[in-house]
Amino acid sequence: MYINSDSNSRGYLELEGSHTLEHFINDVARDIQDPETKLSVWKRAQMRGIADATSAEERRELLERHDMRLDMLGGGSDHAPFINFAGIASLGIGYGGEDHGGIYHSIYDDFYWYTHFSDYDFVYGRALCQTGGTAMMRMADADLLPFQFADFADDVKMYVKEVEKFAGQQRDEIQEKNQKIAEGLYEATADPRETWVTPKTEEVPPHLNFAPLDNAVEDLTHSSAEYQKVLERVGANGGAALARASLQEVNELLMQSERKLTTPEGLPGRFWYKHELYAPGAYTGYAAKAIPAVRENLEQKKWKEAEQAAARVAQVLENESALINTAAAKLSAVAK
Repeated sequence: MYINSDSNSRGYLELEGSHTLEHFINDVARDIQDPETKLSVWKRAQMRGIADATSAEERRELLERHDMRLDMLGGGSDHAPFINFAGIASLGIGYGGEDHGGIYHSIYDDFYWYTHFSDYDFVYGRALCQTGGTAMMRMADADLLPFQFADFADDVKMYVKEVEKFAGQQRDEIQEKNQKIAEGLYEATADPRETWVTPKTEEVPPHLNFAPLDNAVEDLTHSSAEYQKVLERVGANGGAALARASLQEVNELLMQSERKLTTPEGLPGRFWYKHELYAPGAYTGYAAKAIPAVRENLEQKKWKEAEQAAARVAQVLENESALINTAAAKLSAVAK
């Protein structure tokens, strides 16, 4: 596991990272006290999310989902080689939201500004140390590495739905534009005093075959649920079964879980970026994209390449499911 904190100020806990660590870091956040409100930093972040929610569905999820979702790690240079190239599960942690920013990487980003306008009493510096330190100690002291996959599977399912929805929206938009051209709407509504050009019709995208991706998500959901059942069983009675079990083989598998999400050839045109589930967009700078090879091929209207990328991601997810199943079987066996 790699933990990065690129910047820190006053305010709310901000979390990014590998979704196999989503449950783990949520539990850490529940045990850290916010210096100002005396709530847990998890509770304060949840309430901030609810206040900022832009839809009833988003608000309901924050209220009902046991763990808050992690944002994806983007193009920050500190963590990039770990997650994007080496496939090492990573986290980005920090606090912010109260100083309104604006000075990052400027000549004003100095000790004077920090001690007069930001975390002037260093209480959020301490909270950051507590958050990162607690995570590192719990990971180091764990007999069984605290990777869990139920949240991970749920996040992957959401990302796949978003990609498939985007593909459908593209088809609808192109069909609608072609229909407007055929009906002469652009010519009829254009201002004759202005220079204008009628758009050209586009080829309507084919119905892409996302079935392998959907099947892989179903398998991932099933294997994650099975691992969770085994984990709960062996963790009963204070984890007595784990205390007497040899977990080396299981832990070795869990450490490989993030690497299973990479491919040797990497993303199309960007071989250095090997993670198939998230990477910074080719033209977005820091901002990350989910299932980037599929998403960016769709954006560029490369339908065949998008379908091929979907099949490749499906195979990656199937490999991950197989690893989770093997880990569940070994965990069940050693804890008997």
